[in-house]
Amino acid sequence: MENVRHMNPRDTADQDGLNRTPPHDAEAEELVIGAVMHSAQAYNECALTITRDDFYKPAHQLIWDTVAGLVATSIPPHPVLVRAEIDKQGQLHRVDNGQLIVRLGAETLPASMAAHFAEQVADTARQRRYDAHSTALKAAIDRGADGDELADLVADFQQGEQLRESTGRGPSHLTASLLDWGDFFDIDFGKIQLLPGKLMGPGQQIALIGDGKAGKSLFVQEWMWRMATGQPFLGDAPQDPVKILYLDAENGQEQVQERFLSFGAGPGSMGELRYASFPPVRPLDTAGGGADLTALVKATGAQLVVIDTVSRFIAGLENDADTWLSLYRHTLLPLKRDRVASVRLDHFGKDKERGGRGSSAKTQDVDHVWELTYEGSGELTLKRTHTRTGIGPDKFHLARHADRDGDNWRAGSTRHVVRAREHVEQNIPGTDEHIILALDSSGLPLEAGNRLVKNKLADLRIAAGSDKIARIVKLRQTRAKREAEERSPGRSPDPLQETFPGNVPRNGSRDGKAAGQTFPGNAEGTPGTPPVPPFPPSKGGDGEGTSGTQTPTGPPCTICDHPMTTDWAGRGYDTHLGCDPATGSHPNQAEAS
Repeated sequence: MENVRHMNPRDTADQDGLNRTPPHDAEAEELVIGAVMHSAQAYNECALTITRDDFYKPAHQLIWDTVAGLVATSIPPHPVLVRAEIDKQGQLHRVDNGQLIVRLGAETLPASMAAHFAEQVADTARQRRYDAHSTALKAAIDRGADGDELADLVADFQQGEQLRESTGRGPSHLTASLLDWGDFFDIDFGKIQLLPGKLMGPGQQIALIGDGKAGKSLFVQEWMWRMATGQPFLGDAPQDPVKILYLDAENGQEQVQERFLSFGAGPGSMGELRYASFPPVRPLDTAGGGADLTALVKATGAQLVVIDTVSRFIAGLENDADTWLSLYRHTLLPLKRDRVASVRLDHFGKDKERGGRGSSAKTQDVDHVWELTYEGSGELTLKRTHTRTGIGPDKFHLARHADRDGDNWRAGSTRHVVRAREHVEQNIPGTDEHIILALDSSGLPLEAGNRLVKNKLADLRIAAGSDKIARIVKLRQTRAKREAEERSPGRSPDPLQETFPGNVPRNGSRDGKAAGQTFPGNAEGTPGTPPVPPFPPSKGGDGEGTSGTQTPTGPPCTICDHPMTTDWAGRGYDTHLGCDPATGSHPNQAEAS
């Protein structure tokens, strides 16, 4: 039996293709990787032919993704920079602690030659896909698959290859983005239907900002659950369920379970919500991270993605604008292109007036920025500070309801609702409405000017800047004028009979004897009196529209120190009409100088 060759068990297994090493060209892959680490041109030439998935070795894929991130941010690639980026991601062990980068970076090729070897990588990658397909067919046959199942496997494979040819190789995936005007204007996009809650529309991207105590995650988790199950939210009408992918690197699973139970959710009532708890995706401001999220979106069919919290999913510095530009380029732009909406949660910076933490570039790419503020006693304010479309409400006043059941939250008790209380703005310190209510309660006349209002606020110990004071004065004086008009029963119904502060009414005379005046103390006219045009202010006048021949005898203006008319001062004004309290300018400034 010595002439009998004994079969190695691996030789038998190799015949079915299940344990054979898939086709690949290691040398071509190494030459391409070495070239792109030295040249953006080489990368761009090769990227027309291959993608990261065409590389057989995961280490080569990682280096390719890193070079792609450098090129996308206009940074010339170099092996030293590639090593630093991979080290920053904590992935240096995947490239032999950097030794692979050193070895492959020692030699380089011209961009044209690199493209040639990229073709070889693409060819062997195609062989590998066909090999994997044949292996899948054999495995299906071994388990007894019927003809229909085998036909579906073949059809899916062919569809994938056709999609790859149209979107992954050559310039066709670039020219596919060009609009065909005839087909484009034939599309009926229909009326814009905001998503439940009216905070955003389909395909839009928003940022939700708040401090650590505002309960951003709690709010968004309830919003997403109700949207995924077709329930109404914030008083909005219910809609069809939306497929949602929630990425959470902020909240522990015990906390997540407790919250959903408190909403009334359960294992059989999660709808279209897919929840990824601390997912092992690469940083989303890198090409690899963008590819990971794209794969998750395709696997779940998500129409909306939540990133909670965005700072947990980036590798770059928050204060670096390039970090957020890279996040948009690698992750958010592909989502927007595919009309997949996104909600990203973020924290306030040290200065709340400046919005979210970090670089201002982080909010430049979103359609809306919402700020969630906890006011105390279960009350919150949700305010839109930036918008591109202007569609939908700008502000919500919310109440958070929740009931304790011992140490846990009662099932179905937690919800956010729009507050129905009237004049809610008046209860928030610092708002215009709150300050106006305080001034009204103090008895200060509605006609009071900037100086009187400023002094009264100082007495009341209410802080307000000059812009806010000017705005409040205008609102109160407008209300005074409206109330005066409503108190004049003989006023002509002509809607054009409006007047400017300090000028006589259009349907009255200057001496108070003619009909049609509407200010208190002036003679009332008979209905239907024809309007009389107002006298324009003369160059030598006092700024209230009176003639230059008249001599004002009232107190001096607080801006120009010239006397005002007694009537004008009697209404509570302390400046002429032409004097600007904000800038200090006045009509007589040239003469004074």
